Amino acid sequence: MVKQALAAIFMLLSACAPSAQQGPVVLAASSMTEALEEAADLWAAEGHPHPQLSFSASSTVARQAAEGAPADLVVTADAEWMDWMAGEGLLRPGTRGDIAGNALVLVAGSDDTRSLSQDPAAALQAMTGRLAIAEPEAVPAGRYAMAALTRLGLADGVAQRLVPAENVRAALALVERGEAELGIVYASDAQASQAVRVVATFAADLHPPIRYPVAVLARSDNADSEGFAAFLASEAGQAVLLRHGFTRPD
Repeated sequence: MVKQALAAIFMLLSACAPSAQQGPVVLAASSMTEALEEAADLWAAEGHPHPQLSFSASSTVARQAAEGAPADLVVTADAEWMDWMAGEGLLRPGTRGDIAGNALVLVAGSDDTRSLSQDPAAALQAMTGRLAIAEPEAVPAGRYAMAALTRLGLADGVAQRLVPAENVRAALALVERGEAELGIVYASDAQASQAVRVVATFAADLHPPIRYPVAVLARSDNADSEGFAAFLASEAGQAVLLRHGFTRPD
């Protein structure tokens, strides 16, 4: 999977027209797709070369960076994978910072008729079908989901109904297609989809804080790498993230 993702990045770069300066290559968590696409457009509108964006699970982002993908910036959906990259010496010192937070929600298909509930436990206990989550062993959204299920005392009860997906957007897609009755995704993912509705929101104390750190890779020689990272943390960048359902970093 990682080798295929690396190959896709190399193809992306080779397909770009030669220029005196190309935008920074950004490896980012899949939940950031729409927000970073808009942020990159705004950054380019200011006269900078357009950033090149590649989205996947945070675990894949970290492994791509470790495998030497030709990238400049990384954005993950938790601190754990960013800590791992720092431990591997992959990050440029002094460039790491949190740019966003998020909430965890329970979603159903948009045509689902169940009543909205502020209690995710009740909805999960009434579930008769499958529950889609991101892969819990490595993907942040999956780890947050399992933490919430465990705190609610439901992890064992839903274990046989879990459908782990490659990343959080893949989990969302299972609900969109009707292949899972419910899914646990980020609030920003639910906002990005017209095919699901939020059934309930998990209390923030049911899972570790959801934070999105950004950092420049130590090997980056792109002049805009730190500038685009700073833009994401600026008021203009934060406005984009808020519009897409993220929260400000704590």
